[in-house]
Amino acid sequence: MTATRFAAVYAALVAAHEVADHWVQIDAHATVKGQPDREGAVACAKHCLTYTATQAAALAAVQRATGMRLSWKRAALGLAISAGTHYIADRQGGHWRDEEPRGIVRLAAATGHAGWLKRDPNAGYLMDQAWHKGWIFVAALVAASAGETR
Repeated sequence: MTATRFAAVYAALVAAHEVADHWVQIDAHATVKGQPDREGAVACAKHCLTYTATQAAALAAVQRATGMRLSWKRAALGLAISAGTHYIADRQGGHWRDEEPRGIVRLAAATGHAGWLKRDPNAGYLMDQAWHKGWIFVAALVAASAGETR
């Protein structure tokens, strides 16, 4: 893997993340995806499908614009990592300040962030975005790791 390949893949995935999470995601999914029921799970899955399609389109655009070729298997695995971890985080929904945290909120609380989460109304969003971007880094490493294929 070259630094250029990794940088291009990471930039594409992060840019697509921002677009997918803030422009492509519809309000009906955003407001329901954290509900701990079937409706929430379906809304979150639909959001993650459009999210992944946006990231896949960004990778295709980078390949087309630069001539870089990624292994489709490695790219698919990277997209699956990004989508799966995105689903895990987004199922938290509006539960960042709950008395009984679950999932990644419980992880954040266990690592010393409980006070910040309760005190700062922006902390949950920032932790959510940091989670996503950390996993996008891993996804980019995986997607960019294989050599060119034709």
